[in-house]
Amino acid sequence: MTLLDKEGVKKAEKSLKEFDPNQNIIILNSSARTALEAAESLNCDKGAIVKSLLFKTENTFILCLIAGDKKASLNKIKKELNIKDCSMATAEEVKDVTGYTIGGVSPLGHLNKIDIYVDNSLKRFNALFAAAGHPHCVFKTNFKDLLKITNGSIREIIE
Repeated sequence: MTLLDKEGVKKAEKSLKEFDPNQNIIILNSSARTALEAAESLNCDKGAIVKSLLFKTENTFILCLIAGDKKASLNKIKKELNIKDCSMATAEEVKDVTGYTIGGVSPLGHLNKIDIYVDNSLKRFNALFAAAGHPHCVFKTNFKDLLKITNGSIREIIE
């Protein structure tokens, strides 16, 4: 069994291929569990790694896609959404809501419909890399396609 046979990777690949049949999952020899590990494995800038971070709000969950060299701002997220309460989701919530485990959370192919907010600073890079359902699997995209494939909206969500 290869990594491409893993359930999470198959979900991410299915969504990716529905968007663009020519897209492929990239299998890495080393882990991409963190943005730094991914950047080292891919020999790219840490900022070109798309971090998929799930937040729990007062009544729902949101997924924020953040550049690997940036940090999400809870205050800005609360301000953008006009809410009082927002926190990082637990590992169990991440698995239940997205279907992925932390370290391999893809921006696509989720178990449940989630609103997705995209950090505008990702626009700096021609090529972006996002998790594809496993810490050793990613896919390559660009800012415009990331917005399209995730149906994400650009928000001011970083520190």
